[in-house]
Amino acid sequence: MTTLFVIGGARSGKSRYAQARAEALPGELVYIATAQAFDAEMADRIARHRADRDTRWRTVEAPVALPEAIVANSASGCVLLVDCLTLWTSNLLLGEHDIDAAGAALERAVITAPGPVILVANEVGLGIVPDNALARRFRDHAGLLNQRIAAAVGAVVLVTAGLPLSLK
Repeated sequence: MTTLFVIGGARSGKSRYAQARAEALPGELVYIATAQAFDAEMADRIARHRADRDTRWRTVEAPVALPEAIVANSASGCVLLVDCLTLWTSNLLLGEHDIDAAGAALERAVITAPGPVILVANEVGLGIVPDNALARRFRDHAGLLNQRIAAAVGAVVLVTAGLPLSLK
């Protein structure tokens, strides 16, 4: 496995699955985090995720500069786990960045990485149509990015109710 995209709903077990896949591989483990703690609840979530990783992991914060973080930290013998593309998309949208250009840069970084890269994202398009323009823009950008990454990587796994289903 060189590249793996793990997708699923909120609290589906996708992060736990991705972490287990990364830990099963030889080499240095690097967790690239895209979350930002803007409130106490998010700070608690980030702390729980950190507590789930042992001392083998090195954490890199990349709320916006994700392609650059992948390029800077990827190496032969180094496993990257990116969690998650959905929060990254939100950060880009709220920061008024060019999401299409950022997605293209992410795709290039992932497919040219010399070591394994595992990416995690939420599937946000299975629910109702959002009732406001910003939420619809977010859903559309997240869905398009998920399609782009799924097409570019070697394997895609959908996790639902803690169960992995190989899609590609």
